[in-house]
Amino acid sequence: MRTLFRTAGRRLVRDILALSVAAAFVGLSYGAIAVASGVPPWAVISMSLLVFAGGSQFLAVALLAAGSPVAAVLGGLLLNARHLPFGLAVADVLAGSLPKRLIGAHLMIDESVAFAMAQGDQARRRAAYWLTGMSLFVLWQTGTVLGVVIGSAVGDPAQYGLDAAFPAALLALILPSLREAVGLQVAVLGSAIAVVTTFFLPAGLPILLSLLGLAAAWRRKRAEVRA
Repeated sequence: MRTLFRTAGRRLVRDILALSVAAAFVGLSYGAIAVASGVPPWAVISMSLLVFAGGSQFLAVALLAAGSPVAAVLGGLLLNARHLPFGLAVADVLAGSLPKRLIGAHLMIDESVAFAMAQGDQARRRAAYWLTGMSLFVLWQTGTVLGVVIGSAVGDPAQYGLDAAFPAALLALILPSLREAVGLQVAVLGSAIAVVTTFFLPAGLPILLSLLGLAAAWRRKRAEVRA
């Protein structure tokens, strides 16, 4: 562990810790919302430990609460399909024994991959990946447990604004992309599809169909290639 800290350097460690603390609050929101939605506390905590994918966990809880287990499964598969190219991108970081690769694969989330890919040499890539994955895992579990306790005590997390933590975090993540034309097109098209289909489709399906907003990026990419 000391080797990882030394290799990463103070600045990188500081950035990772800041992100991990923020993730803990999102995990708290997840735990509180899940319990308030009727998911048993043991299932909420188990999902965090075994799935460890914030977006998929929120989606699963929302769709299960709406009575759409099939949509929950399909949504989770679609969201986590991005881990396939992630694995190829950080294959060098995960090299080693089978147990190490299995643990590394479990810690493969957007943040750990992003921090690793931002580093210039392999040693720092490896340090960034493992430090990010481990710190986020620990603080996400901590936030989830606290959220379960708080959610069980307060009943409705909306009274305290806990239900807004995850959407606010996602909005903060996509704001930089909205400055670009293609990012704005994807967001507008996806939002429009979700809003329109909400009126006649079962809960959960509009969210899945909003992924069709990515067609805007695909069309723009094709136009650039032709040009």
